[in-house]
Amino acid sequence: MARLSAMMFFQYAIWGAWLPLMYQFLSTHRGFTDGEIGYLFMIGGVGAVFAPFIAGQIADRYFNTERYLAISHIVGGVLVWQLAWIESYWLFFAFSLLYSLIYSPTLALTNSLSFHHLPDRDRDFGRVRLWGTIGWIAVGIGIGQWLLHNHTPQNATDVERLAAHARGIMDAFRLSAILGIVMGLFCLTLPATPPARGARSNATFEALGEVRRQPLATLFLIAVPISCIHQFYFVHTSAFLNTYQAGAENIENLQKAINAIFGVGGAGLMTIGQMAEIVVLAIMPVVAKKFSRKSLLLTGVVAYALRMALFAYVDVLPLPAMLTLTVGIALHGVCFGCFIFIAFMVVDENTTADVRASAQSLFGLVVFGVGIIVGSIVAGYIGNWARGEDDVMNFTRLFSVPMWIALGCLVALLAFYPGGRRLSAAAQA
Repeated sequence: MARLSAMMFFQYAIWGAWLPLMYQFLSTHRGFTDGEIGYLFMIGGVGAVFAPFIAGQIADRYFNTERYLAISHIVGGVLVWQLAWIESYWLFFAFSLLYSLIYSPTLALTNSLSFHHLPDRDRDFGRVRLWGTIGWIAVGIGIGQWLLHNHTPQNATDVERLAAHARGIMDAFRLSAILGIVMGLFCLTLPATPPARGARSNATFEALGEVRRQPLATLFLIAVPISCIHQFYFVHTSAFLNTYQAGAENIENLQKAINAIFGVGGAGLMTIGQMAEIVVLAIMPVVAKKFSRKSLLLTGVVAYALRMALFAYVDVLPLPAMLTLTVGIALHGVCFGCFIFIAFMVVDENTTADVRASAQSLFGLVVFGVGIIVGSIVAGYIGNWARGEDDVMNFTRLFSVPMWIALGCLVALLAFYPGGRRLSAAAQA
């Protein structure tokens, strides 16, 4: 448990060190356009698309999972270090693509390795996975404090401070690289997770065959629009919150209080979502045993719809705006814990032992691949549509679209997902 928890901590600290800060770094320090930055964000999904065909096949058929993770993270650490100094857009694009192909598959493989060794997935996986969220928060606050105390010039204008923060974000890439190499070395201490002996068929194609059965068929189909909504949240929420914070009284004092806790350069209030995620994952061992998988998945989809509804109609609800928004942000924990987290468990339970890494990678393709790529594109189009002729964003129009999509997913899940806790005997094979 301790080693698997540490693995999750490093896995998500590596990602959280730079991802929330990348837009500011690329826009302010490198001077890339929004269109160029959009393509760089979508690259993150490319690695997840190819993960089942590369990492899943290797881990399920040829190579111990922990050794594959060790090599991937050490090489990834070397690559992400270069992102701190590369100035050319296309060179940054190329290194980002290579890094995505190496790092993205490790997200699903850490899940499959954990499932392989945990004696009780209902009881134990939530306790292990929550350390990934703790890692994300810890490194985010750490970088924020580093920027506050080492890259915030005194008596400077706002523009000068933002420029200094953007330059300082180079240290975030360097920290990620160091964490990646440490993670790679640490993976060599993880329990041995060998491939299935005697299996010769292509693991990904076998996994695709199992995914066509219920309940995985319905789960994978619904996960496509849900993952797009998930990405939509990360694309638009920061700017949305800034609009309301700008209108708050004593905003200067409020901002100083936020900076004192979270540092600078981060998403501030959005970290409440990750904190709520810790609470949900911490209670998941009890919840997962008490409620059916379908009930938990439905709860997650309802949370997605409710969060978008709170954002869309914040101005007409009787609650104070900042309280409404805080509740909406906190629902991120329920969204992630009850849908994405439980979905990975369902995938593991309903696939045979020799293709589980590939099946996890296939689901990672949906969540971390399709969701990032399609969700980023859709969020851009909806954002343009939601702007009025005066170029002012209509947030009711903006967030009502993903709200209705989530409600459609809720109906589909109710109608087509079979009931019961474990509906396939494949996991026992």
